Amino acid sequence: MRTCSLKVFPAGQAERAKNTMLNLFWYQTCIFRASAVQLPTDDITGKTGELLMDIASLIGLIGGIGMILGAMISGGGIAPFVDVPSILIVFGGTAFLVLYAVPMPVFLGHFGAMAKAFLPPIKKMDELIERMVELSGIARKDGMMALEGQEVPDKFFQKGLQMLVDGADEAKLVTQLNKEIKAMKNRHEVNQNAVKAWIDIAPAMGMVGTLIGLALMLGNMSDPKAIGPAMAVALLTTLYGAMIANTIFMPLVIKLKGYSAYETTYREMIITGLQFISRGESPRNIQDQLIANLPPKEKQALIESANA
Repeated sequence: MRTCSLKVFPAGQAERAKNTMLNLFWYQTCIFRASAVQLPTDDITGKTGELLMDIASLIGLIGGIGMILGAMISGGGIAPFVDVPSILIVFGGTAFLVLYAVPMPVFLGHFGAMAKAFLPPIKKMDELIERMVELSGIARKDGMMALEGQEVPDKFFQKGLQMLVDGADEAKLVTQLNKEIKAMKNRHEVNQNAVKAWIDIAPAMGMVGTLIGLALMLGNMSDPKAIGPAMAVALLTTLYGAMIANTIFMPLVIKLKGYSAYETTYREMIITGLQFISRGESPRNIQDQLIANLPPKEKQALIESANA
């Protein structure tokens, strides 16, 4: 269990206010880091990894909704924008139609997939490259059998490494691990399609609610003063549908696609590295091949650390 305490900064009369703010920032950072939990990073690998809250997702969600609520409050309060029948039509109707669109296991499982937008698994490519280089050196010096029992970052890596130890040739290794990647991508796509269903159905349910409201309003035109409020209530369902699709689920899909692409690249790097180890390539050649996937700054830092 991690503990969090205030960091001691240099004290001074002129620095007192500044240090107070630094301590506050430090403590808030510790709170977020202390919220790390141990969860499965991928149901194919079954490997547990540290998940830290993605502060950008949290700030973005709260900020986006906050801006909308702020506009409502400045226009006269939130009460005019709350209508229980409209909420039932849009939120409840959308949830049931998404359940109709996907199988029950997918419906239940896609909520866990959405949670990864806020608690993404930590898999660092630079650390992967460093470990791959170390293993290649061991293999060249002591042979493939020396790789057995070596610690690696995740179970996908471990499976490929064990295949090398067991004498699998390069073609069999690549075929098997590519099947694992394909299965992972298919599973991610299924969950992403379930999230996309919310984006497609919520605005449609909002329009349905608006049409219902308009039909009820036009059926009772005897009181002209009631037309304005009735029209406002009818439009609320369209507002709810647009909010659900565009402020909650569309950013989730974009972020999940990004994480899926990162995971795919990470695993492809593992396959490439294991291929080079099976061929007996030098650690330097393996590093030069794998760092092409890193951003320029991380690439330069890794090269400098290797030459140090």
